[in-house]
Amino acid sequence: MAKKKIKNKIPSKVWEKYKVEGNKLTKAKNCPKCGPGYFLADMKDRFYCGHCHYLETKKKE
Repeated sequence: MAKKKIKNKIPSKVWEKYKVEGNKLTKAKNCPKCGPGYFLADMKDRFYCGHCHYLETKKKE
């Protein structure tokens, strides 16, 4: 029996959303309804929370 080939896994990109400033973690926009730990997805024309379906539209310039 041949060995099963294992594909290289892509690491989670959630760590790109954090930035350490002193004792605080900041960078990405958090959901105002769900609180810290739930990030808003940054799309072309809106911010969206997949957990509670909160939607914030971006202003057009």
